[in-house]
Amino acid sequence: MKQNKVNAPLAEFMDVVGLDEPPMGVFYTDKKPSEGVSPKPQKPISREAEEKGEVDFEAVIGQFSCVVERIRQARRKNTAAFFDEERFGCMGGAFYLGFLHPYLNFHPYYISQGIPGFFEGERYAKSPEVAQKFFDTFDPPPARDKYLVVKSIELFEEDEVPDVVVFFGRPEVLSGLTALVAFTTSEVEAVKTPFGPGCSGFVSWPYRYLREGKQVAVMGGFDPTCRIYLKTDEITFAVPWDLYNRMLSDWKDSFLNIDPWNQVKKKITKSRKTWKK
Repeated sequence: MKQNKVNAPLAEFMDVVGLDEPPMGVFYTDKKPSEGVSPKPQKPISREAEEKGEVDFEAVIGQFSCVVERIRQARRKNTAAFFDEERFGCMGGAFYLGFLHPYLNFHPYYISQGIPGFFEGERYAKSPEVAQKFFDTFDPPPARDKYLVVKSIELFEEDEVPDVVVFFGRPEVLSGLTALVAFTTSEVEAVKTPFGPGCSGFVSWPYRYLREGKQVAVMGGFDPTCRIYLKTDEITFAVPWDLYNRMLSDWKDSFLNIDPWNQVKKKITKSRKTWKK
């Protein structure tokens, strides 16, 4: 995979905000990456197959592979992570990445109380009925193309443009990004923290807001299941491509050039020492 250097505007922005790695871009494409990491392929799942008794849930659960875990591998190896209707990792991943619609009847049990004698649910909802209301309300946009690709901005080819850009950072860094989004958009509710698994924070929710014509940021990574695949204290922060470019253009006129941000940067330096970055 061709690697490009981080361009000067982004490098300067990263230094000011305190980012220690470039953000990642998210996009759909019909072209399979020439290299990268992905979950092991398995038989596609669907509501129709489920109702015919053709989904082997034991096998699907046994091959569980968190989308955020594959992203972590891509970050470490500086390569792409990619997914499709066979490489979905887990039932939730298939739904939230847009490769499964509608959700399975099994899903509400999976994120709530489980099925006695079969498996213990994740208990993110009090009951399957409550979970079903969530799934009925939340409607991730369907996948636009065969593959969903997530990779560092520095790895994008000239003809590739991400739909969403996702930052990974700790609280002090996130405070700068959050305040900058408010500065850039002039909106007090331009940063959302909706409920959902880790992958929904940088795929499902950002794409849903884009579908609604909203230029908002999504803060995520709060799902306990995905936390083990993020660095300690790390949060995800996803923004649409257009908003990302506006942030890079606007930051020099913002608080990032004056105190108290200079004081916050001292805390960022202290954090890096603590985590040996």
